[in-house]
Amino acid sequence: MPASYLQIGGIVLIFVIMYLLMIRPQRKREKQINQMRSSLKVGDQITTIGGIRGKIITVRDDALIIAVGADKVKIEVMRWAISKIDTEAAGKPAPKTADKKEDETKEEDKPARKPRKLGAKPDAEADSGENADDSGEEDGDEDK
Repeated sequence: MPASYLQIGGIVLIFVIMYLLMIRPQRKREKQINQMRSSLKVGDQITTIGGIRGKIITVRDDALIIAVGADKVKIEVMRWAISKIDTEAAGKPAPKTADKKEDETKEEDKPARKPRKLGAKPDAEADSGENADDSGEEDGDEDK
């Protein structure tokens, strides 16, 4: 009998772990998404699950009407189809990270490449042996 209790306890333990690791975080995410969808208001910039971006013109119970593009084409979408509210487009700039600034300065500091003549090998490539295949191709052409 004690062995059967251990087996049942092991199965119960597995279900508890699955609940804590999988089901509970999913419910928390769903709750946040539903809260975001219920807080939608006229003027918000949104993105749908299909990738359409637009500005909310009218809010109804289950549907929204959004204006899309430069022509302000009106599209009716269901509330559940809203993926996120775009904070950048709504006038709230997204925080800039230091990584983006560093990448921009690194690209600006690089010297421009000089154009070279066709068939001419630069000194750095000739010394490193990167174009070893080029010489092999010339030999192959002579055999034909």
